[in-house]
Amino acid sequence: MAMTSGGKGGVKNEINVTPLVDVVLVLLIIFMVVTPMLQRGKDVRLPQVSKPDEEKKDSDPLILSVTAEKTVWIESDQFTEDKVEAEVARRLTETPGKPILLKGDETLTFGDVRKVMELARRGGAKGVGLGVQELKK
Repeated sequence: MAMTSGGKGGVKNEINVTPLVDVVLVLLIIFMVVTPMLQRGKDVRLPQVSKPDEEKKDSDPLILSVTAEKTVWIESDQFTEDKVEAEVARRLTETPGKPILLKGDETLTFGDVRKVMELARRGGAKGVGLGVQELKK
């Protein structure tokens, strides 16, 4: 009478990839949820330039966006043109000296963007920077 113990194959020396796949899928879902939140302001197609000015990373600007439909957004809130000046003034009193970044859609005329720029200046902005996209070569 012979005694046997254990299974036929003995110890498995294969890597179990199921936990790795679970972790990767969770990370993928997290990045898919967080990535849209990173963009500030309204999504517009910016004009392209070959040599943009160097960005100043010292402070966080207030984002004004003008869409192709000529709607004005301050950060993620839509405003009519008659309320833009008051809203910029209110936000600049909360954080004085905050820079303004104006993102205008590339299909707009200069006059449309200039109108919003003037409203921001009347609201107390010291200067208004224009958002552009670097031309890919």
